[in-house]
Amino acid sequence: MPHWPRAVILFALLLLLSACGSGSQSKASTPTPAVAHTPLPASARTDLCPSFLKKNPNCYTPHALRVAYGIESLTEQGYAGKGQTVVDIVSYGSPFLQQDMDVYDRQFDLPPVNLRVIAPLGTVPFDPKNQEMVGWAQETELDVQIIHSIAPDASIVVMTSPVDETEGTIGLPEFLKLEQYAVEHHLGHIFSQSYVASEVTLADQKGRQLVKTYTDFYQQITTQQGWTVLSGSGDHGATDFADIAATKLSSTPTVNFPADVPWVTAVGGTSLHHVGSGYNESAWPESGGGVSQFFSEPDFQRGLPPATQSLLAGHRGLPDIAGDADPFTGLAFYFAGQWSMAGGTSASTPLWAGIVAIANQVAGRPLGFINPALYKIAQQDGSQAFRDITTGRNGLTDPKIQGYSAGPGWDAVTGWGAPQAKQLIPDLIAALK
Repeated sequence: MPHWPRAVILFALLLLLSACGSGSQSKASTPTPAVAHTPLPASARTDLCPSFLKKNPNCYTPHALRVAYGIESLTEQGYAGKGQTVVDIVSYGSPFLQQDMDVYDRQFDLPPVNLRVIAPLGTVPFDPKNQEMVGWAQETELDVQIIHSIAPDASIVVMTSPVDETEGTIGLPEFLKLEQYAVEHHLGHIFSQSYVASEVTLADQKGRQLVKTYTDFYQQITTQQGWTVLSGSGDHGATDFADIAATKLSSTPTVNFPADVPWVTAVGGTSLHHVGSGYNESAWPESGGGVSQFFSEPDFQRGLPPATQSLLAGHRGLPDIAGDADPFTGLAFYFAGQWSMAGGTSASTPLWAGIVAIANQVAGRPLGFINPALYKIAQQDGSQAFRDITTGRNGLTDPKIQGYSAGPGWDAVTGWGAPQAKQLIPDLIAALK
């Protein structure tokens, strides 16, 4: 697989997008409309995935995903992110974004997406034969579709870089400039970030200095300017790439930047199975997680139990929370004329960004730095605010690395677990008063 953004994984059950593999590139360069069909009444097709995806009982529509995470009751009350803006940071963007969103919105009876694409650093022409560009186009559309599915009334600003972010510091200075621009121009109060670079590839002096610059920036904007920063924990379990070319995984456990920054809310991954009238949710085996070597243990983690303290050994643990990231149990995803399913922590991160947008609307203000409140809620009585993930582990990417097991309470695979937004949002607002 080419080195696309590590946090996006696409699964089409029976086929991969032809634009990303062998065969014609035409579907990437000229998207075709979805197969013509006679629309069903909204009530009859609300939770019906399109095309062949309907055969998968764990394919989720926007409505079904909102129900699974306790969001729909808030949607019905008019809390769908109105007046809020999520800023999504990507390389390149997608030339098909608006066209595909129009199809997506019609399919699921969503309101037209309120979308802006901004490229203050300039753009480069889209090349459908460049699989890095195709991968980022998919990443961009995945982010937007999930944010819009969770918070249909929220505005979305996509900020694109003309540089491909990979590993080490490559592309990260440009992403920082985009984020600084967003803050300076008051574009919103939520960052959704699906990019990662392993601590292993950032361990040299240049890397550590850039991490410090980011960290100081995140501390300022989350504690003083009301921003919430959400980042995926990565998709290689308890390890990730060890080289700049992203050709080999680290032989030792590692976690990813920027999810490792204590001022960032790190989002891990789960597998979400619809069982009867409820859900069976377990740790997704590829969910990034573990213990940072860069950051000491933040205050909000010091109340974790002794066994966890032994694991952390005075360092930052991640992720903080989680959501569905399994491409076999994902949201229906539309890209370049075809339906597939999407996963990775680049699916769980925009899911949480949408939830924060709703929380900001309910609160009537930006909540800013939410990590201390998340831990406070969970440690007091989080059984109604989080779905605790107690099964599964993330050590399967490399059998030489033991990885971490999910268990009661916080763990280094799924954090405190998945959101139960109906209770979590009022609890979060109350904890941040």
